[in-house]
Amino acid sequence: MVHRQEPVSARPDGASPVRTCVGCRARAADRKLLRVVLVDGDAFPDPRRRMPGRGAWIHPDLGCLALAEKRRAFTRAFKVPGVLGVDVVRAEIERLAGSGVGRPHTVEEDRKQVDPS
Repeated sequence: MVHRQEPVSARPDGASPVRTCVGCRARAADRKLLRVVLVDGDAFPDPRRRMPGRGAWIHPDLGCLALAEKRRAFTRAFKVPGVLGVDVVRAEIERLAGSGVGRPHTVEEDRKQVDPS
């Protein structure tokens, strides 16, 4: 009988990668965040997560977008100098909020409960 060992990087079924929101800095499953990429010097939403290049992740919440703008988080995440335009990202977040997908979140929702025992 041959025993096959699972790779260390294998995730259990149903588990998704965890990313950090550039706005509020809370960690959340990637399916709860919006991926943003750099296109011609502007931040551009990538809801299908297929566009090439470095991505930054943000909650689909205008509060997180305001924090990211204030902290210049997109310029740091994309490692570029200057100010990036986020108008297209703002429009996408507003569209998602109108459909009920981008509801405001709390940091407590993103944290996992850990059993102290």
